[in-house]
Amino acid sequence: MAEVIEEQQENPAPVVVVKKSHAGLWIGITPIVLVIALAGAGFFFFQQLRFSQDTENNQDNLKLLELDKELNGLREQLNGVQTQIANVNAEMTGKDNHFNETLADFSKLHEERLNTARKELEASIVALQRQLGKTRGDWLLADAEYLLTVANQRLHLVGDVTTTREALEAADQRLRESGDAAVFKVREQIAKEIALLNGATVPDIVGIYSGIQHLQDAVESLSVFLPHAGKQPEKPEPNSDLSEHGHEILNTVAKQLEGYVVLRHTEQPVNAILTPEEAHFIKQQLKVRLEMIEIALVQQNDTLFSSSIADAKQWLKKNFAENQQTDKFLAELDKLANVQIRSQYPDVSGSLKLLKDISKLRIESDKAVLNNPPAETASPATPSAGQQ
Repeated sequence: MAEVIEEQQENPAPVVVVKKSHAGLWIGITPIVLVIALAGAGFFFFQQLRFSQDTENNQDNLKLLELDKELNGLREQLNGVQTQIANVNAEMTGKDNHFNETLADFSKLHEERLNTARKELEASIVALQRQLGKTRGDWLLADAEYLLTVANQRLHLVGDVTTTREALEAADQRLRESGDAAVFKVREQIAKEIALLNGATVPDIVGIYSGIQHLQDAVESLSVFLPHAGKQPEKPEPNSDLSEHGHEILNTVAKQLEGYVVLRHTEQPVNAILTPEEAHFIKQQLKVRLEMIEIALVQQNDTLFSSSIADAKQWLKKNFAENQQTDKFLAELDKLANVQIRSQYPDVSGSLKLLKDISKLRIESDKAVLNNPPAETASPATPSAGQQ
């Protein structure tokens, strides 16, 4: 339209007076309205487009923020994983160090044990070589040393004089068969020890034990000092101070009390009457003391043996009546007190000490031979007539 207007302006046409009408007005206003509407629509579309772009940007920003948060969470998890990996590495390093130390200690201990076993094996080999290199005389000397050791143990630990004597005789036989000149002093000492054993007194343990058993059986026949109820009455001992009338009274009373009480005469004061249980207990206590004597006898404990006998004698004098049976019982205890159940055995260790120092005896024997040579070796032998 502008071009048309410009053309019209360049080529002016004759002025025609046109009559104004309402139709032309609307024709002029309509394009303007259309332009304004288009502009408004474009502005509205632009605003909508801008709003949508802003909304998309905000969503993108929110997504970016969410992504940043997720990234931060992943970074934290990664740091935690790295920390755990570092802890695991440190733990593995510590375990490796501990394992290496343990392995080193075990290796050291195994090496020490191996060295100890090697040394013991070498010592055993050396001892075996020595044993294999021994002569028959050396074996006989070793056997004699063992027999002398057994003799000392049997004598001082068990008190077996018979076995000790047999062991000494067997050792002397081994030394004689060895043919070693250095064992002469040992055999001489063995002979002295055998002589000492022959003079030693050995108590009859079995006989003494049997005697104590007999005393235990005799306890029931003893009379308890204090009066007590019993089944069998005892006849009163005659007393010169009692008159015939007194005897009759006592006999009458004894017949009336027969089976209920036991009457006996004693010079000791009577303070109470015992029950049968108490009387039985007193006798059992004496038996217990006799059993203690038996235990001391079997153990060959002189101290316990003497103290147990003294205790039994004291209990007997305190709780039993003085009569012939008690006196016999006390005499048997006195006889036991004089028995020495563990004799002072002689010392038989001298021969063992000499035999253990056989090398020194051999040196002394060699010196004696050198200092006192035989007569035939001292001067050269004169040739005989046949040799001349």
